[in-house]
Amino acid sequence: MAARAYWQGQIRLALVSIPVEIYTATKSGAQVSFKQIHEPSGKPIHYEKVVTGIGPVDTDEIMKGFEYEKGEFVLLEQDEIDAVKLESKKTLELTQFVDASEIDVLYYEKPYFVVPADDLAEEAFIVLREALRRTKKVGLGQLAMRGREYVVSLKPCGRGMVLETLRYADEVNKAQGYFRDIPDSKPDEDLMDLAEALIEKKTGPFHPQEFHDRYVDALKDLVERKRKAKGRKIIEDTSDEPTGRSGSNVVDLMAALKKSMEKPGAAPAAKAATKKPAAKNASAKKPAAKKRA
Repeated sequence: MAARAYWQGQIRLALVSIPVEIYTATKSGAQVSFKQIHEPSGKPIHYEKVVTGIGPVDTDEIMKGFEYEKGEFVLLEQDEIDAVKLESKKTLELTQFVDASEIDVLYYEKPYFVVPADDLAEEAFIVLREALRRTKKVGLGQLAMRGREYVVSLKPCGRGMVLETLRYADEVNKAQGYFRDIPDSKPDEDLMDLAEALIEKKTGPFHPQEFHDRYVDALKDLVERKRKAKGRKIIEDTSDEPTGRSGSNVVDLMAALKKSMEKPGAAPAAKAATKKPAAKNASAKKPAAKKRA
């Protein structure tokens, strides 16, 4: 495998140890970054580390500090900080198994691919993978990597498995504080039928390659056009762009949903129709058959 393993060790389940390698499953997108430039000279702007009332300081005079009160700091040496870093343990012990639905999506942080380290590990690796798949469970444990400890989950993914680091409870905001003002009322059934039909109409397989970062694409295009324009200012024509919608524009939710159903979708309208319209469509076919006869 061309990629370099992010972590190497073993997964332990009771008395069974499985040598594995972990690889980063994601990569940074093609982001467009900018630098601050001094316009008259065209040269990049640099930043100096300064102290209020003193001015620029040398790098060797800088320490890390924790502000325990407003304006009061505890100063720490780098070797003091390094001393409390956890050693990267070579074992991930699965201590608990839960249903995947029990882990709120807010806790998932970053995924990693997990593969057997060698041929001898493959049998035990496959047994654990299939056992998780059949029981529909997710394995949980704690793993120290690169100086800190993570709560991690382990679940099947194709022929391999995926390990995901999880956020700790104090890193996740409680949803109730944000949702408490939303009324606890039941929606109109007719509106629900239309909304469900619209969802069904637009339902299809997930193809991630079909989604692009349009903002990044537009920035790259702007940079290229600006380069060819040799510094001339470029103003985008947004006259054809849809204007922002406010709540007052949608007067009738029922009418808006019906209009949405009229637009082309991922599935035929008949397929997305509710039971009652389906029966009506079926009866409508009879006269057509009679006409052909």
